[in-house]
Amino acid sequence: MINKRIHAAFVAAVTTLLALIAPSSQAQYTTDWLANTAGTLAAHVGNAARSMWVAPEGVIYTASLWDENEGGVAIYQNGKAIGSIGINSEFQGGAITGNATSIFTPLQFGTSAGTGSIGRYNRVTGQRDLVISVSVWNAVARGDVITGLATSGSLLYASDIFSNRVRVFTTDGVWQRDISVSSPGALAVDGAGNLWVARKSAGTVVEFGPTGNVLNTIQMGAASRPSALYFDAWSGQLMVGDEGPDMNIKLYNIAGTPTQVGTFGVQGGYLDTTTGIKGQVGDKRFTRVVGIGRDAAGNLYVLDNPWGGGWDLGRNGATDLHAYDSAGNVQWKLQSLNFEGVAAPDPLTDGAYFYGGSHIYTGTAGGTFVANTIDPFSYPSDPRLNMNDTQRDEHFGQLVAVGGNRILVASGQNPGIFYFFHFNAANGYIAIPDASIPGPAFNTNLQVTGGFCIDSRGDVWAGLDRTNHIYHYPLTGFDANGKPSWGPAITISTPQSIRPLTRIIYLPESDTMILAQGIAGSWDWTAIQTRIEVYHGWSAGNTTRPDPVINIPSANPKSMTAAGNYLFLGYVHTVPNIDVFNLTTGSLDTTLINTSPGTVDVGNDVDSMYGLRSYLRSTGEYVITKDNYNGSSIVVYRWTP
Repeated sequence: MINKRIHAAFVAAVTTLLALIAPSSQAQYTTDWLANTAGTLAAHVGNAARSMWVAPEGVIYTASLWDENEGGVAIYQNGKAIGSIGINSEFQGGAITGNATSIFTPLQFGTSAGTGSIGRYNRVTGQRDLVISVSVWNAVARGDVITGLATSGSLLYASDIFSNRVRVFTTDGVWQRDISVSSPGALAVDGAGNLWVARKSAGTVVEFGPTGNVLNTIQMGAASRPSALYFDAWSGQLMVGDEGPDMNIKLYNIAGTPTQVGTFGVQGGYLDTTTGIKGQVGDKRFTRVVGIGRDAAGNLYVLDNPWGGGWDLGRNGATDLHAYDSAGNVQWKLQSLNFEGVAAPDPLTDGAYFYGGSHIYTGTAGGTFVANTIDPFSYPSDPRLNMNDTQRDEHFGQLVAVGGNRILVASGQNPGIFYFFHFNAANGYIAIPDASIPGPAFNTNLQVTGGFCIDSRGDVWAGLDRTNHIYHYPLTGFDANGKPSWGPAITISTPQSIRPLTRIIYLPESDTMILAQGIAGSWDWTAIQTRIEVYHGWSAGNTTRPDPVINIPSANPKSMTAAGNYLFLGYVHTVPNIDVFNLTTGSLDTTLINTSPGTVDVGNDVDSMYGLRSYLRSTGEYVITKDNYNGSSIVVYRWTP
């Protein structure tokens, strides 16, 4: 972690120096960011928080499996990040609790203790002072073993889901007893010392007495999925976050027989169509509630983890933390909505909205979280929910609009497979799964290792694995619901001078094809070598005479995008710069560095194949977006030549 911070500081210093000595022509752009409340590393909101504990004084602790540039337990107060605990890969993220002196949270797969253990951390020093072994399941890589934690006085409770028990220890790690319960999840302890256990898959919450005897069972609706519990001492109520279709928090009077007495949040959450557009998030339009807490002043805190991500729990969803006063009015929000992903400017709004693989954004200086585009209930087979997918996530968005119809393509960091989605009025912001390449819609099972492009007309261009051909699938149209379809492939032999091919961009407005060369004989088919060929009049028949040929002057090119008359190129393991090449002359016309050092972090580099997107607005301004995995954000450059 220290080395990472030193490196980040060095990059920032170099960036500042380059900005000072850059020619004046490079000042015709602005640097901005989206998808994180804060734009700097020091202040940024941590990545993909999946659990939360709130201390009485209003200090908030969240746990995550991974944060590239900070500890996995993030600490917030009064709407600001105030520090972190541990290193970036120390915690599993699925549960956290605390008391006056300590924080308790499960350790990660790959650590010496493994997924079946809890680390205890001193809240003042941030140092781990105890490891408590809870479960024999120490090597679970793609799921949580300890699914709930709670403290009460000198006792610590832990859900051991695969062993079907809640284990009770002292907060010093001395085992007391086990309580048998099938598939336990979130935990809460009420004022009488009774333990409440959520059984998410069963839609129930079970109450146990202090000695482990069963007292009551709350049977929620058949589709309910209790995902978070909190005993609210202010009201004497049990608060239950429901991850099922209701997407709200249910309030129960637990004096005697538990009775539901109310809710907090919009019924249906972000999928409700009576108070907003389907998919639209908002102050009480929750996605999946994973944390609830209240401080001594009566302020209520709710942690959402919006849907998205795959088997890598560090990319699972996002952080969406809301603070409310005692009357339920929102006070502030902290959001980290992107990690190792990028969003594409939306042509139908002339670049005002941005579509990522799972989320939609707009605005400036962090922007506004508009929508979560996944509906897990209507489309449970959405590949963006698949824990067994071949790639770690699908947070990289590509977007085109054809005749008012949007097509979203979502993929991972270095993908060999691309997923297609459409939108329609009935589903609002929800991206409806359609097809994939490889897949039956494109009549191939070959991975896309030689470049991918969906052009502005909706046509798909793909370099299929080891074929030395470019496959062009023309868009044939949309059905009545907005679903696109494509015709059979037209195959074109890859020019010998650019083999092996690794990137494809086609600009139909100017009939320009841009091809990038990979590294011959290399195992890394994701890498770009030093040669890019530009073909003007490609569809008119010029598939053999590139003009210009761009010889890349810098090391380790990784990601490229194009719009209008410019190619934008980013690098890996070197600099955060984006070089801008003229497609007519092949010249390097400018370099986008950072117009706002100290205000906007632009990351170290681009370590993803499709981590850059670009769009030419009607005003003549180019909008370029860039993945920033360091700050869990999306960098936005706005440039006018």
